[in-house]
This record gives sequence, C-alpha cells and structure tokens, in this order.
Amino acid sequence: MHKTIFLLLAMAFGAGTPLLAHAVERLAVGASFHQIYEQRDDGSWQGLGVDVLRLLAARAGDTVSFKLYPWPRAMAMVERAQADILVGPYKSPERLKNLSFTDQAFYRDRVVFYGRRDGNVLWRGDLAALKDRRIATMRGWHYGLQFDQARPLFDINEVPQLENGLQMLARGRVELLATNERNIAGMVDSLQLGAAVTVLCPDITQLDGYLAFPRDPRFSAVRERYNTLFTEMVRSGELARLGARNGVLVPLSDTAARGAAPCVEKLR
Repeated sequence: MHKTIFLLLAMAFGAGTPLLAHAVERLAVGASFHQIYEQRDDGSWQGLGVDVLRLLAARAGDTVSFKLYPWPRAMAMVERAQADILVGPYKSPERLKNLSFTDQAFYRDRVVFYGRRDGNVLWRGDLAALKDRRIATMRGWHYGLQFDQARPLFDINEVPQLENGLQMLARGRVELLATNERNIAGMVDSLQLGAAVTVLCPDITQLDGYLAFPRDPRFSAVRERYNTLFTEMVRSGELARLGARNGVLVPLSDTAARGAAPCVEKLR
C-alpha cells in the first residue's frame, strides 16, 4: 500500500517536472531607448519593449528580467547566447547573420539628421551631396542600407552616447548628427540646445525595431513561441494600444499605415 502511494506520488511529481522546467527567467538586454526601453531612477522599468516582453513572458509561462548595457555589448551578448532577447534592433544584412528576429516589428522610427541652426549644410535628401561632411553617428547603430552604402563618403565620428554627439554638434565639432527623432527630441529640450540645433528635412529613412534572439539552435523553440504570441498581439490590435499608451509609432497601427508624420524643421 505504501509502495503504491509512493509510486503514484513519484509519477505525479515526475509528470509535473517538465512543466516546471519549461518556465524559465528570460534575460532581456538593450541600451536605454526613450519610450522603448528605460529604467527609472527608482529602478523600475518602462517603455513599449518592456510592456510587450512582460506580456509575452507571462503568456509563455516565463518570467523576464531586464538589464541595460552599451548597445554594442548588449547586441554581442545575444549574439553569443549570453542573454535571451535583444530589445529594439533594426534589421540589417549583418545582423541577420547573427540574430534571429521576430517576423514582425514592434515600433517604427524616423531616422533624421540634426544640424546647427547657423550651419551651412544643405540637406535635401541626396546623401552623395554630403561628401566629406563631418557627421556624428552612434556606435553600433544601423541607419539603413542607403546610409551604409554612402558611409565611405562621409567624415564619420562615432560616439558612444547620443548626448556626446549632440554636444559635439552644438559646439561645431561636427556638421551633422545622424539619429532617430524619438530618442533625441526630449534630449534637445533637456539640454537646452533648441536654439543651437534643429532637425533637418526630409527624413533619411524610416526603420522598424524588433525583438531578436540568439541564432543558437537551443533558442529556436523560445523564439518560435514568442514569435507566435507576438503575432497574435499584433493581429488583435493589442500592440497598437500599447504603442499609443507609450507614445510610440507602431508599424501595423492605423497611424503607421498612413505613414509617419512628415518631417518639420523647427523654427527658433
């Protein structure tokens, strides 16, 4: 009798073990992206990427933790399978070799140039016309295929933080700063540089941001599970609602379907 009870209990615990082992804590990494992936002063997390991942992890039966790193390091950690999820990368041919992206993006960015208000750079959408111009770019960022192809024409200054590039522009050490409008708009105001710098029109391009996983075969199942859950989130309109709540343009929202708001140069 006691042996029978013991065997039944062992079978019950054994049957439950795979389910318990299936639920794991996923490590998500990225750099601080305004409205996408941010840590508040009190240590809590906010942004569209945070909201999306918390919902996906809960529905997958997982938990998720978040860490901030410089962008090149965060990307390298996922490429080396030292973290589970990279938050917010744009797609590029090189990244597709090293990362496994979700099928659909979760936000859209306007990629723009900022210039000095007293500068003499004429930007009308022709990258070749910027030959030999001193341009600040963020280290590890992708700016679209056209920009990458034209990059050898420019005098590039790579900076580790967007604030560094903005200060260099304001002081005249570079002529242009290539960035995205979402990340920089609030920074210009907080640094009180609105009288010195301004966005230039038209946009360089528009790029979509994704969730990405290691290409290591061990992560294939989790990538597929999260990808399926995320696709359901997009189709149901839940992603669009989360985007609106965070003030972020979402690729499949009604707003995105009409295109992003046109570039408007800011007057002093």
